[in-house]
Amino acid sequence: MKKELHKDICEDSIFRGLYERLADSLHDYLYYKYGERLDPTDKTQEAFIKLWENCKKVTPDKAKSFLFTVANNLMLNEVKHQKVVLKYQNDKPKDVTHESPEFLLEKEEYFKKYQEVLASLTEEQRTAFLLNKAEGKKHGEIADLLGVTRKVVEYRIYSAFKVLKTELKGFNIK
Repeated sequence: MKKELHKDICEDSIFRGLYERLADSLHDYLYYKYGERLDPTDKTQEAFIKLWENCKKVTPDKAKSFLFTVANNLMLNEVKHQKVVLKYQNDKPKDVTHESPEFLLEKEEYFKKYQEVLASLTEEQRTAFLLNKAEGKKHGEIADLLGVTRKVVEYRIYSAFKVLKTELKGFNIK
């Protein structure tokens, strides 16, 4: 039966010897198993830090097993963390705006005023204007739909735009 000379690895020379003997093989093990993306160098260092923190509990003959188990668990935790990060990167938050509440309130009030002004237009003006600006139809298409000439459509759109511009400050549509 082999007699143990040391009960723990808290002595500096013993720990340094373990590090020099096992650090490269632990790094290689993590690199081959998980790849470079999860930073096996960092996990190797963290495993040795955990070994040092638990040096009173770990005997020299159990140190290698302790290191490889801790390092593997650190990598598995990192894999789990990366999955969570990926999940939340793919989930887009709903109804999040970067506008201030004042801006949102002003926008809502402006929209109400816009609806009121639209309602005050004649039916011909409103129809021609909305077909052009909201639905993107060209003047010729609107003229065919309404059964009027293109000039009449242009006049209705122009007059609707003029009313909107005078009633609403800063109104501008391209």
